[in-house]
Amino acid sequence: MPEHLPELSPRRRLLVLAICCASVIVVVMDISVVNVALPSIRRDLHASVSGLQWTVDAYTMVLAGFLVLAGSTADRVGRRRIFQVGLATFGLGSLLCGLAPSITWLIAARAMQAVGGTMLNPVAMAIVATTFRDPVERARAIGVFGSMTGLSLALGPILGGALVDGFGWRSIFWINVPIVAAAIVCTSLFVPESRAARVRRFDPVGQTLMILVLGGVVFAIIESRQLGWTSPVVLGLLAVAVLGVLGILGYEPRRTDPLLELRLFRSVPFSSAILMALFALCGFGAFLFVTTQYLQDVRGMSALTAGLCLLPVGALVVVLSPFTGRLVGVRGPRLPLTAAGAALALGGGASLWLGPATPLPTVLSVYVLFGFFLGTVNPPITNTAVSGMPRSMAGVATSLASAGRQTGTTLGVAISGTIGGPVSARNGTAFTHAEHGVWWMVLGLGVGIVVLGLLSTGRWALGTAARAATLFEEVDRGTHLRTAAVDARNREF
Repeated sequence: MPEHLPELSPRRRLLVLAICCASVIVVVMDISVVNVALPSIRRDLHASVSGLQWTVDAYTMVLAGFLVLAGSTADRVGRRRIFQVGLATFGLGSLLCGLAPSITWLIAARAMQAVGGTMLNPVAMAIVATTFRDPVERARAIGVFGSMTGLSLALGPILGGALVDGFGWRSIFWINVPIVAAAIVCTSLFVPESRAARVRRFDPVGQTLMILVLGGVVFAIIESRQLGWTSPVVLGLLAVAVLGVLGILGYEPRRTDPLLELRLFRSVPFSSAILMALFALCGFGAFLFVTTQYLQDVRGMSALTAGLCLLPVGALVVVLSPFTGRLVGVRGPRLPLTAAGAALALGGGASLWLGPATPLPTVLSVYVLFGFFLGTVNPPITNTAVSGMPRSMAGVATSLASAGRQTGTTLGVAISGTIGGPVSARNGTAFTHAEHGVWWMVLGLGVGIVVLGLLSTGRWALGTAARAATLFEEVDRGTHLRTAAVDARNREF
């Protein structure tokens, strides 16, 4: 049975929301803020391109791999407790990042950061959902919380540029420490403890298989340029990933509470939402990784100026995200999804024409397309993921959508660095030509979002979502009946 939670005052509810928003800001911003510091990190730590890729991907890969586990653990042992552990781990990881003497130490510290980050975002969302009991207030609070993700991702390069130019690249990590310390204290004072009414059991086999699949694919992509695709190491990693997928397909359906609820994928809207989340953040992750190097290494900008060039992206996210959320509520996700996909495809196509001497206004106009894309893509993806799902599956569905986003970012950085890595230190013309493969990929991802957006919002797709929801309602009823029967037998004895 769920524990009784006291009714909080409006002021305290807002404090809880602010604490949770602070956590999502530092976690998500660290995905994008580090991109603008990559040239400085490379010079200071004498890092290779693959080292820079791992600096970003060690963080996003761990986030993707452990999000679902962290959420279910918090449901079991207490959300506030796990939230505080996550804050402390993230803060310690940030401190170690700022002290890292080499790229290897930095990558390890980034992974530690991400371990803490996995305990923050999904847990913070659950805390917000349980704190705001009124459906209208809850919807508004979740909307505010969700908007922090896109805003943090877009504004990260601007803040990162200011810090790198003013205090050096290590400051982008040190700034997290006082924020996290304040959040730990405020959590102890203002956030009530809560647990789920029904918790999902730990799935160590599913968790291991998920890490093997994601790690094998990413490691193979990043190291393929140096070792070659026919290298025994790369082929072995890909074989491990394939075996991991087969293991997931064979093992997870047999569990009562699997880590990856494969039956969710019977819903076409849900399956499409996961793919669109992966496509969207793969495209945007590639854009950030390439663009920050283009602006600083090719055009010779400072870190702050490069960050300011991405201001159109952040501004459009601030303006468009709330409007898109309302539009989804009134007209559904089809229009925002197709518009976002078209903007990503156009942004990728237009980037093919960018060179070392392209006028800056033209460059900024291309970045507007990416800003429009990021400002319109997240709300309809979340809506599509939970479309028609029973409330018991909403948390799992949104967690998997978040994992899809992090996986997309990881793959975007891995692929774009592999495509353009060998020529990143040459003249600007060579770099922009080498990155054409990245922009063709981004264009294709945008087209894929358009197609999936149309497919997932049709009558047939919505019918599959309804059938999947009915299946889970039957499963839940069966679970409750079995629990009641056990309780009745226990009372007899």
